[in-house]
Amino acid sequence: MVVTGHTSAPAPAPVPAQAAAGAPGRGSRSVSIRDVAAAAGVSYQTVSRVINGHPNVSRTTRELVLAAIDDLGFRPNRAARALAGGPVQSVTVLTPNTTLYGYMAALQGIEEAARAPGFAVGVRMVESTAPKEASDAVARAIESGGALIVIAYDEAGTAALAAVPAEAPMVAMVEAPAGDEGDGKPWVWLDDCRAATDATRYLLGLGHRTVHYLAIPSSTHTSQRQAGWRAALEEAAAPVPEAVQCGWTPQSGYQAGLALAADPNVTAVLCGNDDLALGLMRAMQEAGRAIPAEVSVVGFDDTPVARFLTPSLTTVRMDFAELGRASFALLQALLEPETAVPPAPWPQPELIIRESAGPPQLPRGSAEPARQALDARHSKGASRD
Repeated sequence: MVVTGHTSAPAPAPVPAQAAAGAPGRGSRSVSIRDVAAAAGVSYQTVSRVINGHPNVSRTTRELVLAAIDDLGFRPNRAARALAGGPVQSVTVLTPNTTLYGYMAALQGIEEAARAPGFAVGVRMVESTAPKEASDAVARAIESGGALIVIAYDEAGTAALAAVPAEAPMVAMVEAPAGDEGDGKPWVWLDDCRAATDATRYLLGLGHRTVHYLAIPSSTHTSQRQAGWRAALEEAAAPVPEAVQCGWTPQSGYQAGLALAADPNVTAVLCGNDDLALGLMRAMQEAGRAIPAEVSVVGFDDTPVARFLTPSLTTVRMDFAELGRASFALLQALLEPETAVPPAPWPQPELIIRESAGPPQLPRGSAEPARQALDARHSKGASRD
């Protein structure tokens, strides 16, 4: 997998046609789609449309662009295949992150799925929410004539998704859309909202009066995970504490945990990812709050280390690798509708019950919450691991 650049890099400046068309080996750089656009006096999007045979280009403009391509000697392999009517054989993944678990696992799934049909996979970082910088990142990604997969799990990814031209072949991995927002769009997602609702219901079913929430950053101002948590509390007429806004890391969960540990009314916490749960558990243990005897903790994602923590972490399994494979399958179906195998349904979130959650401490002789806890442990959709 090749990292092709960052949004912070400056855009290449147009050069005169004579310099750009210089013979290889004489110090000339390779000609880009922006050089062709400058020589033809059109936008790079128009050049892309011509290269990919898009019908919404006038004959005069098409001839002008093709003449500039010939004059500059612009013949990268992928563009040449597109001009010849051949299939796209490359995909660039636009992503704000390559180290966090969900992004990393998604990239792994995309690369594995692309390997069999011989697609080249590149990765371009998109780090800014500014429209101009997001547009520049998209422009650089589509210069080579390939297709795109956008990972839009935060605001930078969402800005990149919004900047993709309508004619570009693209699939996006997104948070669960609100309502019918995703209908008819080439998007794939795991239902974060439903998963958070189920996890919160599980904790309430164990007998907890309410559930606190550590929130990760989101592609919107209110994430689907946070919305699902709130919906479950409101459905049960339980108190709704203020969500604690955190980052992505164990350190962020640890800092939030120090404050929550001082409140004896905190008996159950749902965390926006497993890294936050890891930090929270450390803070609780340092404060002498036993897990799960005094505080129940549920994570999100089911990272590889979750089952090896002490106690092992009850969490929501999110199969990002399989979602990455599904995103590539959908993209291939868009590119090759006559021959591609239709993408299969991808697995949805699953609550994995381990050791970090249990009934709250209760006065001796109180049996009803214990019965509720037993029912919750055998609730539909929950699995033991």
